[in-house]
Amino acid sequence: MTNICYPNKHDLLSVEQALSEIRHAIKAITEQELVALPQALGRILADCISSPIDIPPQRTAAMDGYAFAAGDLADGRQAELQVIGIAWAGKPFLAQQAQGQCVRIFTGAVVPDFADSVIAQEQIEINGDTVSLPPDWQPYKNIRAAGSDVKQYEELITAPKKLSASDLSLLAAAGVEQISVKRKLRIGFFSTGDELVPLGEPLAIGQIYDSNRYLLAGLLSDPNHKVSDLGIVPDDQLKLEQTLKNAAQQHDVIISTGGASVGDADFVKQTLEKCGQVNFWKLAIKPGKPLAFGKIGDCWFFGLPGNPVAVLVTYEKFVKPALEQLAGAPPTQALRLRVRCDSRLKKSPGRQEYQRGILCQSADGELAVRLAGQQDSHQLKVASQSNCFIVLDAESSGIDAGEIVSVEPFSAVL
Repeated sequence: MTNICYPNKHDLLSVEQALSEIRHAIKAITEQELVALPQALGRILADCISSPIDIPPQRTAAMDGYAFAAGDLADGRQAELQVIGIAWAGKPFLAQQAQGQCVRIFTGAVVPDFADSVIAQEQIEINGDTVSLPPDWQPYKNIRAAGSDVKQYEELITAPKKLSASDLSLLAAAGVEQISVKRKLRIGFFSTGDELVPLGEPLAIGQIYDSNRYLLAGLLSDPNHKVSDLGIVPDDQLKLEQTLKNAAQQHDVIISTGGASVGDADFVKQTLEKCGQVNFWKLAIKPGKPLAFGKIGDCWFFGLPGNPVAVLVTYEKFVKPALEQLAGAPPTQALRLRVRCDSRLKKSPGRQEYQRGILCQSADGELAVRLAGQQDSHQLKVASQSNCFIVLDAESSGIDAGEIVSVEPFSAVL
């Protein structure tokens, strides 16, 4: 069954139209699982978590120094205090204090009940078992109140959220040992094509090594994914149909590469129509025009192009946000910057292009981008050398050197 959202059969779906179709079609999974905190990094929080305790649980010293009661001293003049003990982090000072006494205290140590002030060790003079405070000492300083970070029963983290290292630290500070997260997505992927050969075998004339599965394996590396490599499927419609039907029973998502175009041996779209539903097929994007999106039973399907750079672009722009939405993650948006382009960029109007570029930052912080090399969609070396997409709107007819362009960095580090 086909459900292609084009005004007519000759039109291509825009990037935004395709993303909108995906957003409206896919619903997040609801199943959860309980995991221990060390296994929660990068997982998607399923339920909001409140703190069972105050953080910190007691009043603590914000620095190394001396704890005392300000009421024991006359304000605005130098004073001497007798040191009667030490409060260590994890080893509180529990004895009582008399007027004119203080306790040596270290950062993070519990402040004795009698004390309401801590003075930094750099501000005092030590004379045997007494310390002298300067005339300008300030009362009621350098003490962290109980619950000054988080109050008991206060919400720690709001779901859904992809848990970071800082999140795990916060949960550990609250004593949380286990949390509920969304279960992992079951994802299967395979390549199609009689010309493809697995690594370790010699190449015959006309054959190439299958690089797409290694690209997808890397792109799919995520703690929220349980990934299965389904190998290479030949250009045989019956074998492709059987592969899709079997994989759909075991996975939430199937991703194929190759066979999504209009050649005589490109069977993906017609096979998907036979055993499932095609939501859309051709997109106004370069590289990556032939992209099939649909469903087989309860399993979502993405048929990506065969050229590896087109796989990279279509995965990042369509599959990745779809997987995040299906997994229940909050929506994200690629960082887009406006920078000077130092290369002349060729383009014909009609399709939105994602050219591969090298984004650089000068010593004074100015950003500029240049073309990474030739832009054919089979050229993996250029993709390997690039660190950003240069995004050119569908209406663009090219860019002259020195003009401002939009770029999407692959990471936040240049």
